[in-house]
Amino acid sequence: MAYLGLLAGLALLIFLALRGVNILFASLLCGLVVALTNGLPVHEAMSQHYASGPLGTFSFAGRFFLLFIAGAVFGRVMGESKAATSIALAMVERLGAHRALWITVLASAALTYGGVVVFVVIFAMYPLGLSLLKQADIPKRLFCAALALGAGTFTLTALPGTPSIQNVIPSVGLGTDLFAAPILGLVGGGIMFGLGMMYLERQRKIAQANGEGFEPGPLDKVENIVASDDMPKWQIAIIPLVTVIATILLPRLLLSAGLAPSEGMIADGLVFASQQSIFWPSLALFFGSVLAYVLFPTLHGRALNVFGEGTNDAVMPLLNTAAVIGFGGIVVQTIGFQDFSSMMLNSGLPPKLSAFASISVVSAITGSASGGLQIFMATMADSYLAMGIPADQLHRIMAMASGGFDSLPHCGAVIAMLTVTQLTHKQAYKDVGVVTVVIPVVATLSVMGLSVFI
Repeated sequence: MAYLGLLAGLALLIFLALRGVNILFASLLCGLVVALTNGLPVHEAMSQHYASGPLGTFSFAGRFFLLFIAGAVFGRVMGESKAATSIALAMVERLGAHRALWITVLASAALTYGGVVVFVVIFAMYPLGLSLLKQADIPKRLFCAALALGAGTFTLTALPGTPSIQNVIPSVGLGTDLFAAPILGLVGGGIMFGLGMMYLERQRKIAQANGEGFEPGPLDKVENIVASDDMPKWQIAIIPLVTVIATILLPRLLLSAGLAPSEGMIADGLVFASQQSIFWPSLALFFGSVLAYVLFPTLHGRALNVFGEGTNDAVMPLLNTAAVIGFGGIVVQTIGFQDFSSMMLNSGLPPKLSAFASISVVSAITGSASGGLQIFMATMADSYLAMGIPADQLHRIMAMASGGFDSLPHCGAVIAMLTVTQLTHKQAYKDVGVVTVVIPVVATLSVMGLSVFI
């Protein structure tokens, strides 16, 4: 009954998400199904594990509140000032409108490999992406897939040295460094990027042949992409975006290069900034918004309204994402989940394949790669090390595996992206699923095969 309840709750959540049912209601309903079928006290499951536990809805919302607000405000400012449009025009003139998907993937990858949180990338790239899409007449669904490929796959789990939480968690849990199993990581990252771009370009050509083009959402404010007197030059328009990225990355770069002072207020400030994966990027985004106000005259006199509209933009993505995390908070407390952990460890499968299956299922249930990794490292990692898997290979394979089935339709980041872009699962998830689930799984299995010879 416990296993059936878990499967039923997860299947129902995916079904409701694909049908476009409000994800807040869907997560509550499915969480209740899981709690009842696994014998959890309903009041405890809903008021503690769902709401305020370590993986609770409001625990997540509280932790990421500033980040979502700052990201949405920055995105609104860049759009309203026409700075994003100016940057898009410059890119199209130099690279060609047909390369809009390449621009999106590479820009997103650069941000996330530099340590920028995925949610920040979604907000920062969206106004720029709208302008690129309109100019290139590419469907928004493919922008979602390009954004997901660049921001949510190879730069988070595969490439050696990435400061992403998906790379940090196994490093802490296994005592490895961020460059663990570099050959496996480079091969896996190359497979994800190569297959992903092949798929996106194929879909772009199919859409073009079918006459499918760009259609703005009801809340999108996209001007006709032509140069105008009130549009800032791209050299000026890019300053807030570069400032945000530089502000986020500079402390980490200075410390890693050994260029920071060893003591004093500046040294303490740099260490503090490099350790703040949420607050410091939020501060950088707010600073970028203020800088944009100073630089762009079109915002003068209405900055408070624009900032307020940006704040409203953040509310639903934050709540929708947090609700799915709360569902995972109930799941990890169930007897069915605990029994599954024991079953996988004693399955008799080859150790690496067993570990792959374990992290895949855990990440799928929680809808979170980082959540899946945290649970795996706390409950299963030592057992797989004892089976003879080298720590560096376990680090890299598990990091990559966590980034596969975590991106099912109930994934928090997927829901946030679709909410921000005003698309439904029915419209966009097929393409997102191919680049974030199918291709990463293929890459991980390929790397597992390669690891036998290394």
